[in-house]
Amino acid sequence: MDVDAFVQAHRPAWDRLDELVKRRRRLTGAEVDELVDLYQRVSTHLSMVRSASTDSVLVGRLSGLVARARAAVTGAHAPLWREFLRFWTVSFPVVAYRSWRWWLGSAAAFFLVAALIGLWVAGNPEVQSAVGTPSDIDQLVNNDFASYYSENPAGSFALRVWVNNAWVAAQCIGFAILLGLPIPYVLFQNAANLGLTGGLMFDAGKGDIFLGLLTPHGLLELTAVFLAAAAGMRLGWMVIAPGHRPRGQVLAEQGRAVVAVAAGLVVVLLLSGLIEALVTPSPLPTFARIAIGVVAEVAFLAYVVHFGRKAVRAGESGDIEDAPDVVPTG
Repeated sequence: MDVDAFVQAHRPAWDRLDELVKRRRRLTGAEVDELVDLYQRVSTHLSMVRSASTDSVLVGRLSGLVARARAAVTGAHAPLWREFLRFWTVSFPVVAYRSWRWWLGSAAAFFLVAALIGLWVAGNPEVQSAVGTPSDIDQLVNNDFASYYSENPAGSFALRVWVNNAWVAAQCIGFAILLGLPIPYVLFQNAANLGLTGGLMFDAGKGDIFLGLLTPHGLLELTAVFLAAAAGMRLGWMVIAPGHRPRGQVLAEQGRAVVAVAAGLVVVLLLSGLIEALVTPSPLPTFARIAIGVVAEVAFLAYVVHFGRKAVRAGESGDIEDAPDVVPTG
């Protein structure tokens, strides 16, 4: 697209829309109709410029104009319930769905590291002796691991679990500021801890207890952590390789996506914490507790795939509507 020719052809419409927006409280009936028509046309112009131009000043000007025109046309912000509904049916699931490659890669690397460390610990008495004394290991595998889930009241334990899980996810989200570079180390630390404990439990013949207590809540909990890591690392990579778009525009868009993931994961981690506090230590048979965890995991993945794929097909990015990607500079 010839940007100069495009601007020359449509500048009169933009200027007219700007004039009508400034006089929005004193418009005649015909001018109100004209305002609505120009708002729709200029919104189309903005979409065309975003997809075909790297002129950040032009994108910023049209974004600001469209946002002000939308406010003039609608007269008010969308109701809170509608914003809430859009978040859970568009913003959060589409960001999660678009991050699936980073999400899956994080999970694969995490479990590979955990499995390798677990095998190393389980078959190496020297490593186990470096971890702790035989009495310490015996206390862990025969008492501490299982009692951890039942020694506190369910309410306080759920809160503590939620805070701990939220902290791990928050680190992944926070490190997005550093382009996601420290996130692999955060994942490695948690994978190493999981592998170490698993190796000791399996070596002591307690693998069934380990999996029976970890699986019900761990599936959803780790999925949330992987999603947080994926959002942070994806932001870093898209800033490094933004394609044909300005880095400022990409950073703003992906930054808002990371915020959407953070807000959604608050609820996901709360559900995980409730399962860990109420289901994991319950007297239910092991298969029933694991089944509850699997159902929660499958339900979450189905939710992301259904609404995320639907939003992608509709051309949604998860960003706020009429987002001003670049602040107008002139």
